[in-house]
Amino acid sequence: MFHHTHPYKPFIPENATKLIVGTLPPPRFTKGEFKEGDVNFCYGSRDGLLWIVLDNIFDLDLKFETTKAAIKQRKEFLEKRGIGICDMVESSRREKVDASDLGMQKVELRNMVGILEKHPKIETLLFTGGNSKNGPEYFFRRHLKEVESDIRLKVISNEVPRIHQFVLKGRLIRTVSLTAPSGSANRAIGSMELYKQLKQKNEDFNTIDFRVMQYREWF
Repeated sequence: MFHHTHPYKPFIPENATKLIVGTLPPPRFTKGEFKEGDVNFCYGSRDGLLWIVLDNIFDLDLKFETTKAAIKQRKEFLEKRGIGICDMVESSRREKVDASDLGMQKVELRNMVGILEKHPKIETLLFTGGNSKNGPEYFFRRHLKEVESDIRLKVISNEVPRIHQFVLKGRLIRTVSLTAPSGSANRAIGSMELYKQLKQKNEDFNTIDFRVMQYREWF
C-alpha cells in the first residue's frame, strides 16, 4: 500500500489572516516525479486550477513550470496578501496510487487547532472543497472531534460557498467551503442553477470563470 505523505510543510506568513486548507497534493509530488507544467509547491499540479484562478483574479503573470522562479512568485504573492496554506492531511495510505480524496485510507491529520493557536492573526479558513467524505471541511470536523474540542461550526450560509464560524479561545474564525479547484468539481458546477443562469446569459462563461467569480470575494 502506497504511503502518501504531504511533501510540503505549512506555509504561513507572519501576517497571514487567511489560510487555504486542502487535503493532499497528487502522489507524484510525494515521489518528486513532476510532469511538465507542475510547480514544486502547494497546489502546483498542472491539473489543478487554484493558481490559474488566482492568476486570473490578480493578474499575476505566473509561471507554470518546475522552477524556483515559479515557486518564488507564489510565495511572494501569499506573503503580500497575507495568505497561508496548510492542508489538513499529513499522510494517508492508498491501494490505488491516484489523487482521489475518496482513495485515502488510514488518514493522519495535522493539528489544525494547534496551528491556529500559534497564528493568532488568522481569521478565515478557505477550504478547497466541502464536507463530502475526505474533503477538507470533512476532515476539519473530524479533527475537532479527535482533539475532544468543544468547538462547533455554526452555519452562517448554506449556499455555495457554504460559510460557518467558530470560536477558538474567544477568537472568532470563519470558514468558507469553496468549490474545489479541480476538474472533478466541474460536473457539480455545471449542475448549479446559478451557473446555468450565467451560462445562458453568456455562452462563453465557463467553470473557471465561475470559480474566479466565487473566489474573488474571499481572496
